Amino acid sequence: MTYHLPEAKMPAPCIVNTGTIVNKLDMQRLLNDLGHVRYVYTREGTLQSEGEGDVMEVFANPQRSTLVANHALYLNVHSFDLLELKESPEKETYFDLVQEGSCLRLIPLSTPMEERRERSLNSNAIEVVMEQLLCAKWDAEFDDDNCDLF
Repeated sequence: MTYHLPEAKMPAPCIVNTGTIVNKLDMQRLLNDLGHVRYVYTREGTLQSEGEGDVMEVFANPQRSTLVANHALYLNVHSFDLLELKESPEKETYFDLVQEGSCLRLIPLSTPMEERRERSLNSNAIEVVMEQLLCAKWDAEFDDDNCDLF
């Protein structure tokens, strides 16, 4: 006799400010919103390096490394077993990327909204400069065309 139990579907986790994330896509989504961070790298509890930098890229590729150099962070979620989302006593969220006794702690120095606003301002500034360059080029071409009339 065979008994078939209905498959019980577990709801997806809901993590609010603290928790452990092991899904690489979820890790990548969380880290993508980081901009300027303070980082602390420890191995077996011993401080190896610390500083500040900007998260330049977050990716998932088992063939590439996580790199931290020259105030830039290139984070590969495959470099870590899990991401622990934690809160400081001041209720500020920080991220511990953990791999076999090593921990890369990322402490955000800006919020996702600030980062989006900054990117938007940068995009708008680039558009204004491009428009000015195009107008200047058209003016120069117009002036060259009018010089032939004299």
